[in-house]
Amino acid sequence: MDWMTIIIFSIYMLFAAVCVFVTLVGLPGGWIMVTGAVAIELSDTLWGGNDTWGWLTIGICLGLMIVGEIIELVASGLGSKVGGGSNRAMFGAIVGSVVGAILGTPLIPIPLIGTLIGAVLGAFIGTVLVELTHKEPPEMSQIAKSATGATIGRILGVLGKTGVASIVWCVLLISPFVGG
Repeated sequence: MDWMTIIIFSIYMLFAAVCVFVTLVGLPGGWIMVTGAVAIELSDTLWGGNDTWGWLTIGICLGLMIVGEIIELVASGLGSKVGGGSNRAMFGAIVGSVVGAILGTPLIPIPLIGTLIGAVLGAFIGTVLVELTHKEPPEMSQIAKSATGATIGRILGVLGKTGVASIVWCVLLISPFVGG
């Protein structure tokens, strides 16, 4: 690597580490990290450098981030199901967490944390509301158990997505130095 590539790579990797942390609080840090890598890969020729990562590595990172999104989306629904909720409760947990994240961002005025709190509360509330709409709603203890499962699932989903973002960060850190 030439000196300009090393400087840009080093600055980018610090930025990408912040992106991993941002993913932990429920924001799209992993996607920002991959978008930055695409921008660097496209502009490598501007400073006369070789490909920093190569398009195969970028494609692998994109695929990993899609897996991370699936983990995050499905986890709250599966948590509700593990907690004894119905299939409708799974749907309520997923929709509730998405709506909660959107509403939590402006309504909970804690920077970055509002989105995560909104998503977690949304999963809980979505599960409760859907379970209460059954023709014969389950007992409140069962609804609480299902909603708690959705909440735990949502938290585990965010942690799983953050883990995937960490793997992407490691791939981007190591891949320029292996294979040639």
